Amino acid sequence: MSRFVKAAFALVLPALALVAVPSAASAEVAPAPAATSDGCLDPEPDDYGPPEPCELHVKVLTPFCDNEVPKLRYQVEAVGTPNKTVKITWVNPTGSSVVLDDLPLEGVVNWPGAVEENGRGVDWPGWTQLPDGTWVEGDEFDWVRPSVDVLFQVNPETTVSVAYPPSRPDCNTNPPDSEVLSDDPELSATGANALPIALAGGGLVVAGGLALAAAMWHRRRAQV
Repeated sequence: MSRFVKAAFALVLPALALVAVPSAASAEVAPAPAATSDGCLDPEPDDYGPPEPCELHVKVLTPFCDNEVPKLRYQVEAVGTPNKTVKITWVNPTGSSVVLDDLPLEGVVNWPGAVEENGRGVDWPGWTQLPDGTWVEGDEFDWVRPSVDVLFQVNPETTVSVAYPPSRPDCNTNPPDSEVLSDDPELSATGANALPIALAGGGLVVAGGLALAAAMWHRRRAQV
């Protein structure tokens, strides 16, 4: 083989190798979806459909009583965001709110103002214990009952209203010796008006008895 042919092979073969095998530096890696300033994910660059909505859904929201402690069970579902924690704010309409940060998307939290010792409730929102041991209504957490707005923030966020959990025969959400009819204004009004209604009902019974006695007296006179 001539010296000229050898030189031609020496130039052509490296060029063919460069064309057949792309370098590692030229390989492209698809970027991960970027989060916007509000925490939501940008749609994929090659996605021609509508962008994924950035939403927060409250799946579970259950007030309940546990060992004399008012609690709230919650579960939220975040769509279109990489965030995996939630901030819960009990919204005080006239003062400082109660904020619980970096919580899981599902869990249980105590009602603001509830105090427990050894896992059992010893103080309740909306009540104050006097030195003699008696309880009177009113404290700095009056605003959490009969209902309160709760703000869930994952970016996105949503606000829901929850009612203070009622007491059960085996679990108190009020002081055990307190005489509370209900946190429901309508039920409280019914209890407050119970005595007038009972008196009115008793009057009707007496009137009916007198009318019946008069009718029987007139019948006896007519038979004589």
